[in-house]
Amino acid sequence: MDKILIIGAGGQIGVELTLALRQVYGRNNVIATDIREEHPLLKEDNGPFRHLDVMDFKEVAKMVAQENITQVYLLAAILSATGESKPVWAWDINMQSLLNVLEICRENKVKKFYWPSSIAAFGPNTPKQDTPQHTIIEPVTVYGISKYAGELWCRYYFQRYGLDIRSLRYPGLISWKSAPGGGTTDYAIDIYIEALKKKQFTCFLSEDTYLPMMYMNDAIRGTIELMEAPAEQIKNRMAYNLSAMSFSPKEIAAAIRKHIPDFTIDYAPDYRQQIAASWPQSIDDSEARADWGWQHEFDMDKITIDMLANLKKKLAL
Repeated sequence: MDKILIIGAGGQIGVELTLALRQVYGRNNVIATDIREEHPLLKEDNGPFRHLDVMDFKEVAKMVAQENITQVYLLAAILSATGESKPVWAWDINMQSLLNVLEICRENKVKKFYWPSSIAAFGPNTPKQDTPQHTIIEPVTVYGISKYAGELWCRYYFQRYGLDIRSLRYPGLISWKSAPGGGTTDYAIDIYIEALKKKQFTCFLSEDTYLPMMYMNDAIRGTIELMEAPAEQIKNRMAYNLSAMSFSPKEIAAAIRKHIPDFTIDYAPDYRQQIAASWPQSIDDSEARADWGWQHEFDMDKITIDMLANLKKKLAL
């Protein structure tokens, strides 16, 4: 049986991925770790949790060796909007953590390693519509720069050492279970919360800013499907484009009004507008669909119904 280590399990992706992997591999075979306190949803699940600083090479190596870890998921990262406020710190965290874990996986002959990339790896010179898998990549944020550099390091460790590395370029992710972590697409979570609480939302992006988005349920399922696919089907050892839909703040507001007719939205674009403008508006993920059978399930209307229903319960409204 595989033994899985998740680093950064308290983040937006980490919480739900941990819970999903425990359903597949068994609760005690998936160790959640984070530098922060254990997330309430992980506490409720009552699976193994350890405090771990990914920048502490010796402690990470010790845990991988002592627990006989066969798969590692490295999710710890400083995201786009937060990273721009402290770029050198963000680069250090994002890159050194990856290099630490790559080396530890190599030394311990870990079977599989997962590291997420992002559409932030693209840049303003990348084709905006149906951005292809292989294209111009010139990121302009420290988060995007670190993601593209990380993709190259992942491919290097696969080619040089045979480490089975798999990665996805996530679009913006929408979830009701865990809070967003400082990303430019976070508005697409906050808008639902504010619609329920105040029936009004001020968006930090302009109304017609289109970005690739995905419901967390699809992202988690896609991640696990990628990791469980036979190695011969994984033809891309940098990161696969992954997509579900693209929409603007104006369109998501219209979807919410179908359920909350008096919801209103206004717009006050800030520094995140420039970040969003450097990213694609839609993504071509045909290689993921061809190589390992990726397909999304949630469209915007299904997301809106599920988000509002679950947030209403969570916020006790």
